[in-house]
Amino acid sequence: MRRRIAPYGVAGPMKYISTRGHSGERDFADVLLAGLADDGGLYVPAEWPHLSAADLRGMRGLPYADIAARIMALFTGDTVGFETLSAMSRDAYAGFAHPAVAPLVQLDSTLWVLELFHGPTLAFKDFALQLLARLFAHVLTARDQRITILGATSGDTGSAAIEACRDRDRVDIAILHPAGRTSEVQRRQMTTVLSPNVLNLAVEGNFDDCQDLVKAAFADAPFRDAVHLSAVNSINWARIAAQIAYYVAAALALGAPDREVAFAVPTGNFGNVLAAWAARRMGVPIARLTVASNRNDILTRFLASNDMSIRPVQPSLSPSMDIGVSSNFERLLFEFLGRDGARTGAAMADFRATGRMAVPEAAWHQARTLFHGFALDDAGTLAEIRATRAATGYLADPHTAVALAAARADRCAHLPTVVAATAHPAKFPDAMRDAVGVSPPLPAHLATLYERPERFSIVPADLSVIESRLRALIARNTP
Repeated sequence: MRRRIAPYGVAGPMKYISTRGHSGERDFADVLLAGLADDGGLYVPAEWPHLSAADLRGMRGLPYADIAARIMALFTGDTVGFETLSAMSRDAYAGFAHPAVAPLVQLDSTLWVLELFHGPTLAFKDFALQLLARLFAHVLTARDQRITILGATSGDTGSAAIEACRDRDRVDIAILHPAGRTSEVQRRQMTTVLSPNVLNLAVEGNFDDCQDLVKAAFADAPFRDAVHLSAVNSINWARIAAQIAYYVAAALALGAPDREVAFAVPTGNFGNVLAAWAARRMGVPIARLTVASNRNDILTRFLASNDMSIRPVQPSLSPSMDIGVSSNFERLLFEFLGRDGARTGAAMADFRATGRMAVPEAAWHQARTLFHGFALDDAGTLAEIRATRAATGYLADPHTAVALAAARADRCAHLPTVVAATAHPAKFPDAMRDAVGVSPPLPAHLATLYERPERFSIVPADLSVIESRLRALIARNTP
């Protein structure tokens, strides 16, 4: 279902349902604070908002913050007043280093790079989390509540969430990262933040172990309720909603709604490319979506041969995509199963029990008509960084390089193709030196990063340990 809503404001509430069908309808504030549905599912809009051609033309030429506010208004409903939301958006993006916030860089006649790394932590996660932190503050103040955020990161979410939530009065935040599985810059961006409301835990395992611990904590209802647990991972619908805006902005810049566009997106957890799909679902003329994976290729295997099976996670030069289970795929599965929560829940339970998801052939064929898969190993990633720099002078980080290779392999000559550049190359100095012999310097605000003291603990992948550490964090900060 779709409902028609003008992007200048919202008439009435916006409701959300769980992909597993047992959580009841919630409003945006409830979904924002809960993160994960209490039946274990992921929240999605009960009805999809729709952007007409006139709506899209009306946003052409607007500053990025104004486009973001109008897109978010479709999902916040009457929970947040539009003027308040607009002020939040302008404040959230005021500190980005580029005046365009999300600039497009042209590499050849039809290939563009959408730079999503000009935020404070140099990664695309800043786009959602800078806005979400302000939404959290607004809702918590209105409700006179306090929350504990628990998140898992494969590299970039953690630092973006910590930067957005540090020193906020009503929020404690704990981030789990896989010990030794992030770049040093990614780790230090998290562990050098010494604010009293921040806890960094390095888990002995991989990202999927971290994500499983987060989901297990949410499934522990007495603990979840006692500490008022919330999420900033892309399991939180608000993260996806905020990311839709940059796909809309890029499409508008290249001629939408009067011209189709294609996107190639590096992704492991499926959240970033799901935001592009959501933009398409809402009416943005996106003709092609290419899912770019590294050696951890569950999404590519699924699109190629309906093989949605869990394999051991292999470390790579693009660590933010070192993920074996793409959590956000559940939202797409729900749509392709006719929004049947019971079927979606059964499929997810079977996936967890057996390590393999039996996606019906009709749903798989539907996915293949919308998405194209591509995977690239480390050697290919280094080769793409070199080739792109030699041909265009552009220096891409390892994640963006995977998507560039995907775009070149999969693009149509008549379509402008946009590669989502998800991180600044300075975040991966070792990979950049291996590829081209140099690494760009960190921006001035991070110039002393390697000299700053770190604070984190190495812990086993044990839920009782995680919950104990969170209780201690809350006890220290409770007035």
